[in-house]
Amino acid sequence: MICSGDVEVLVAALIRIIKFSIYNVDQINMFKQLKSKCSWFFSCTILLLFLSACNHSNIIHPQKKDIVETVYASGKIISNNEYDVYALSGGTVIKKLVKEGDTVNKDEILYVIKNEAPAARLEAARSNYENAKSNLSTQSRVLNDLKLAMQSAETKFINDSLQYFRLKNLLRQNIGTQSNLDAAYANFVVSKNQQKSAEEKYYSAINDLKVALHNAESQLAGAQTDLNNYFIRSEANGTVFQTYKEVGESVKPNDVVALLGETSQRIIKLAVDQQDIDKIKTGQQVLLKTDITGNTIYHAEVTRLYPVMNETDQTFRVDAVFTDSTQQPFIHSSVEANIIIQKKNNVLIIPRNALVADDSVQVKQNGKQKTIAVRTGIHTLDEVEILQGLNESSQVVIPKQQ
Repeated sequence: MICSGDVEVLVAALIRIIKFSIYNVDQINMFKQLKSKCSWFFSCTILLLFLSACNHSNIIHPQKKDIVETVYASGKIISNNEYDVYALSGGTVIKKLVKEGDTVNKDEILYVIKNEAPAARLEAARSNYENAKSNLSTQSRVLNDLKLAMQSAETKFINDSLQYFRLKNLLRQNIGTQSNLDAAYANFVVSKNQQKSAEEKYYSAINDLKVALHNAESQLAGAQTDLNNYFIRSEANGTVFQTYKEVGESVKPNDVVALLGETSQRIIKLAVDQQDIDKIKTGQQVLLKTDITGNTIYHAEVTRLYPVMNETDQTFRVDAVFTDSTQQPFIHSSVEANIIIQKKNNVLIIPRNALVADDSVQVKQNGKQKTIAVRTGIHTLDEVEILQGLNESSQVVIPKQQ
């Protein structure tokens, strides 16, 4: 800070130097150049001494004013429920059914990939399923033949059973011979076993055909899913923001082919430094600017905090939504934001560079300079709130800037 008294001293000194220089030129011409150089040397010396002497501490008084504590964050605007659409199968794009800006419904087809081979596999699987289904129906030739065989075996068993018991009763009456009874008994046992075998074959065939039908159903579902993967669809209602593939281009599984999201609602995706994240809470007001709109200030509100830190840049994700009525048609625009932590009105404020070791200031009292302790509140980049230790009449010394 330049003082008026010091300026007067400097001006007087410079005048004397100029007069001395002129006098010596008139009297001693042979030393003209030497004296001129000496005059400029002395002038520069005095100027440096003056600047050094005037580099003293400045004195200010604390002021009552409003102060706002904020946390800086950067990020970008994204669409709500924004997602990438991936190709699930590889091949060549044969149809592109959407373009940027189109509105789509859930499960609407976006791309079609060449699919002759999976379509043929689906047709074969469907034919196999229909055959397996037919084999279990009432018109099944396999089951009808086995059923007839089972019925014939049952009829034969009944007849052989009746013959055996009839001859057995006659032999008790001494009618007939033991050899005839033994032959009847043998036929009875064979018929019984044949009936059991026919029943087992029939019901075993039913079980086998059920398994075959289940397998055919699984193969059909798999073939249908495989074919569906060649038709790339949207996952929800929304807008197509960007497409990455054109007709004739090849895609591989897991290639991103489009970017979709909700049509209207926007999310402000912010990155907050780990040292500030404990100050952030939902509901806090956010003031932000976008690269697209320049110095226009938008209002938003914190809606969500994510608990996992990004280890790359040591930040935490914080989401906010616009509270302005202005619609944001663009996404992925960079933003710079200030999250308002707290705001106080009409409080005692001093410049932040007046603090010494964050808890003390230098003051001038009774012509003497001393250091006193203070209790501080809100800190900003330029100012700090004083809760205790100073008043508006205090003479606060701003330390010399090295």
